[in-house]
Amino acid sequence: MFRKVITVFILGFYSVFCLGQQVRPSKSSEIYRELKTLKNIPKVLYLAAHPDDENTGLLSWLINEQNVETGYLSLTRGDGGQNLLGTEQGAALGLIRTHELLEARKLDGAQQFFTRAIDFGFSKNTTDTFKQWNEDMIIADVVWVIRKFRPDVIICRFPPTAAAGHGQHAASAVVAEKAFKLAGDKNAFPNQLKYVNVWQPKRVLWNTFRFGAVNTTAENQLKITVGQYDAQLGMGYGELAGLSRSLHKSQGAGTQSVAGIKTEYFSHVAGEPAKSTLFDGVIKNWTAKGNADIDQSLDKIISAFNFNQPDLSLPALLALRKKVMALQDSDLKKDKNKSLDQIILSCVGFMGEVVTNQAEAVAGDQYNFRLNLISRAENSVVLENVKWLNQSESFTRKLSKDSLITIEHKIQIPVDAALTEPYWLAKPATDAATFSVPNETSIGLPETESPLNVLIDLKIGAEKFQVKLPLSFKKLDPVRGDVVEALRIIPALELKFAQPLYLIKENKDLNLSLNFKVNSNKQFSNGKVNLMFNGERLGGGDLKSINGKEFTVDYVIPKTKLASISSNRLQLDANFVADGITYNKKQVLIQYPHLPSLQYFETATVAVMKGDIQSRIRKVAYVEGAGDFIPEFLRIADIRVDVLKDEDFYGNPDGSGGNSSLNKLSQYDAIVLGVRANNKEKKLGRWMPFLWSYVKAGGNLVMQYNTNQDTTVNQLGMYNFSIANKRVTEENAAVKFLNPNHKLLNYPNKITADDFNGWVQERGAYFPDQWDAGYEPLFEMHDSGEDPLQGSTLYTKYGKGNFIYTPLAFFRQLPAGNVGAARLFLNFLSAQKN
Repeated sequence: MFRKVITVFILGFYSVFCLGQQVRPSKSSEIYRELKTLKNIPKVLYLAAHPDDENTGLLSWLINEQNVETGYLSLTRGDGGQNLLGTEQGAALGLIRTHELLEARKLDGAQQFFTRAIDFGFSKNTTDTFKQWNEDMIIADVVWVIRKFRPDVIICRFPPTAAAGHGQHAASAVVAEKAFKLAGDKNAFPNQLKYVNVWQPKRVLWNTFRFGAVNTTAENQLKITVGQYDAQLGMGYGELAGLSRSLHKSQGAGTQSVAGIKTEYFSHVAGEPAKSTLFDGVIKNWTAKGNADIDQSLDKIISAFNFNQPDLSLPALLALRKKVMALQDSDLKKDKNKSLDQIILSCVGFMGEVVTNQAEAVAGDQYNFRLNLISRAENSVVLENVKWLNQSESFTRKLSKDSLITIEHKIQIPVDAALTEPYWLAKPATDAATFSVPNETSIGLPETESPLNVLIDLKIGAEKFQVKLPLSFKKLDPVRGDVVEALRIIPALELKFAQPLYLIKENKDLNLSLNFKVNSNKQFSNGKVNLMFNGERLGGGDLKSINGKEFTVDYVIPKTKLASISSNRLQLDANFVADGITYNKKQVLIQYPHLPSLQYFETATVAVMKGDIQSRIRKVAYVEGAGDFIPEFLRIADIRVDVLKDEDFYGNPDGSGGNSSLNKLSQYDAIVLGVRANNKEKKLGRWMPFLWSYVKAGGNLVMQYNTNQDTTVNQLGMYNFSIANKRVTEENAAVKFLNPNHKLLNYPNKITADDFNGWVQERGAYFPDQWDAGYEPLFEMHDSGEDPLQGSTLYTKYGKGNFIYTPLAFFRQLPAGNVGAARLFLNFLSAQKN
């Protein structure tokens, strides 16, 4: 079932709103599925820890074969993972993965939910996980989703044991079972009962699995056959699942669409055991609920449904609506009217949108909008009223079949309109790796409904509908065609530093540039700029009559002032105060072809790395990987960076023959391979011989971490080493120097244990576990209670040059402004200078 429209009861009307930007009809095959789903009472909630944990094959089967409303509850938004698409990390990556999940749900038809938990990276057990997460808060969120969605069956992807393979995976099973037992208890989280009723699901099951060598299935478990072919989809559910899962593009989770049936296995966890089906003992239809007349009406509607003329079902659907409206169970009534109103609007072929040519708008400004409405049914659909945010206009206008109505109107954005940003990023996160949500009723939602809507009142037959149409931006893209996205509210003035990080060497002044972007031609007078550190004003000044689009203010903070600050990592804050309003936000805009434009805001802050940070190199070549900050960091450090392309590798690998690749590569003090370059750069196989020749002739090659998934080159180094899923997730894990006198630890920066202080999220991942005797490991480290690992950095001399393989998480540390990580990385790049 494809859910494009949601309905809620407001003031005697049923209000339809869309989490997309248009209200559009479902295809007739989708309407048919929605009708069959309307007949079924059960719901299923699938529960795991991260985007891509869900079993999309099972979700597709539940929705399209069983016609059961199904939701996926991901505890996190995937904030702690890696990004194969670009440089976004943390909250920005979580926003990308949230919308990748929503795109996946559009295909498989499931609903999507989240808790407030932040993915803080890999953890090895539930003890580690609950040191970061507030367990009670996460359980409360899961209880809230259960009480709102009201599933009869909860299915966990993982067990609460080490077999889960990840501490957050195991934690998802722990909180699922505890939430199951509390959701029906009126004494548990009683503040939720202001908005929802208690709800007790029938059972919790674990969807056992075969992952690699781990097999948790057994023939005595409950078994279900899935993957059947569906003629209305033109594919099997396993094929649909592959398409859905492949939308997790930031994770490189492309998945085969596998045709044919397969068996899913389930182990009992809690509640009433299931003997033969997932829904044993669950009320399955309206007759069992005591409403046989609704079942009978639906049977007639389904059997008479005309795929070419779905509007022929309207009289029966409108009559059914009255029966559903008379239900005593208010929760069931609201649930089923959501689906029924979607079906009715789809049957009349209704489309509605409110669009402007502006992608961005400023509160208080006025813009030209177009209201486009159309109905494709013979039955009369009458437009009775339009409310343009705060101004109503009455109509008695029939929507003639297949005739587009366009009404133009100027709309002023309310002066108090909030900036457009994800609700979970509007306030700083709590210390417990948990998002701070301003409105508790938003918990669980993938995103909130737009607060800026035009309300239209429609009459279909004798029934009235109120439809919410969000203010939208529409453009014609020469490649994609029509693009309709949310109108994004932005501040009248944005503030940001010219670069994301500043680096000060000792005894130097700090030169800063602060960029201002003025929107909507707003004029500011008597503005004051402030540059702050720990609440102390370091600099600033008055600015007069600002009426431009952009301008820059340059600052110099003298070294004498900097010398008084003992910290080696500073966070500087900036703001601009004018006309009694403080502006301190910078826009973060994320745009990828497979997603809508995503926006959030950060305060105007910048990290400053201050200390004895020495470098002896001037020119570096870089092989792009999965997107990291290192090229930008090196440029900030006054090092030239050239990104290598295929044309840079020509001539003979041995350097013979005129203007050879070896001669070209020899100009570089070091060559760096980006994170997961062997997974991302498909030309690396033919480049590696040239890179090895570069090292042999006296070059310095530094390779960052790779995984064993979708590799290009089998042998990455001059001597063999094998990559394993070995990692140190404790960012404060003790580091032992195996050879403190090694040149990489002494030139040009003397590396000590202090340089490993303040690391974020992890020490590193995908350490080698075996290597040739030609390599020398530099460090030993491990997580609590585990064996020491020595694969965090391997060094070898090869010919006249050096090769370094380091899966240490520099791609996280350098954007965070970690001075010790910067000193160590610059040592690696300077190896050939020593």
